[in-house]
Amino acid sequence: MNPLNINQELSQNVLKSNTSLVGIVCKDGVVLGADRRVTSGSLVIDKDYRKIIKVNDFITVAFTGGVADAQLTNKFLAAELRLKELRTKIRPTVQEAAHLLSLMTYRNIRTPTMLLHIVGTLIAGVDDDGKVALYTIEPAGGVYQVKTFDANFSSGMPFILGLLERQYKKDISVKEGIELAKECLKSSTQRDVGSGNGIDVFSITKSGIQHVISEEIIADKNGRYLKEH
Repeated sequence: MNPLNINQELSQNVLKSNTSLVGIVCKDGVVLGADRRVTSGSLVIDKDYRKIIKVNDFITVAFTGGVADAQLTNKFLAAELRLKELRTKIRPTVQEAAHLLSLMTYRNIRTPTMLLHIVGTLIAGVDDDGKVALYTIEPAGGVYQVKTFDANFSSGMPFILGLLERQYKKDISVKEGIELAKECLKSSTQRDVGSGNGIDVFSITKSGIQHVISEEIIADKNGRYLKEH
C-alpha cells in the first residue's frame, strides 16, 4: 500500500480527533493514558488539557473527539449515575456506567441537529466488590468490554496499537502497565501531529483511582523530552 492509500484509509476509519488515548487491562487493575493537546484544524488551541476525567470516586473516563461534547457528556454521565445511586441506594457498576454512556452516545448522534455529537470513550472503574473493568465506546455508540488493550478511535491509535501488539503481555501488572502506557503515548506524540504537549496516566485498582503520571513534553535544542511536574 502506498502512502496515499494509507492516508486515505486512516482518514476514513480513524476519528479526526487529534488525540492519543490508551487503556490497558492488567492483572491487578486498569491503566488509562492520554495526551494533552487540543487542536482546531491545524491550530493548537490548548497545550495543557486533561483528557482523562474522574466521573466520581470510582469511575473515570478518557475522551477523544469534540471538547464541548466530551465535557457535556461527562456532566450528564456523572449526574445520571448519582441519580441512579440515590434512587436505588446501590452504587452503579462499571458495566452499568459503560452501557449508560453508550446509550447517550448512540442517542446523541442520531438526534437531528446541525452539529454532530461525535465522541469516543474509554471508561474504567472499580465495583463495590473490588472488581476493575475497562470498556470502550465507539463514536457510533457501540460498547465493548476490553480484555487486553484499546486506543478507541483516537488519531494516535495506529501507533499505539502497533506498539502494544508487540509489547503487551498477559497478566501484566499495573506497575508495568503504567510504564507501557507512557511508552505508547511517547510513541504516538512523536508521530501523530495532533497529539502532544504532555501526558497523563491514571491507575484504577481496588484501592481507587490515582493520577500516577503527569508530565509535559518540552522542546529544546536537543529535541523533545518529557518533564515531570
